[in-house]
Amino acid sequence: MPAHPSASRRTVLRGAAVAPVAGLGLAACSAPGQGSGGAATPTAPVDLGAESEVSKGGAKLYRDHNVVVSRDGRGELKAYSTICTHAGCPIDKLQGTTLVCPCHGSQFDAVTGKVVQAPATEPLAELPVRNTNGRIIAGPGA
Repeated sequence: MPAHPSASRRTVLRGAAVAPVAGLGLAACSAPGQGSGGAATPTAPVDLGAESEVSKGGAKLYRDHNVVVSRDGRGELKAYSTICTHAGCPIDKLQGTTLVCPCHGSQFDAVTGKVVQAPATEPLAELPVRNTNGRIIAGPGA
């Protein structure tokens, strides 16, 4: 009798059946637009708060709405979706004006929406934004 028993036919077939399912899980991790389920940017205008919350040259992350609002050097407001363009994960960290995705480490400039660090290659989606009576309103129709 050998020192190491060989795998039975049943064990080999089980392994072959499980491999494709495991591959689907890995594919879901990197499929563009597929996030942690339910994460989405506004589909209608959303009141994010006082305009004074975003300083000139700064940015503010609105996690509950998956939006970042920034103000450039001229004082103009910009808004971007914070759904990562690499794998669809909601970005939950803002360091200065750099957004950091928790899934794979992509980084984006919150003032321009541009990719600062891969693996993402596409910029963040820009959202309409306006100041209404001292309030920041962002999202489609804003």
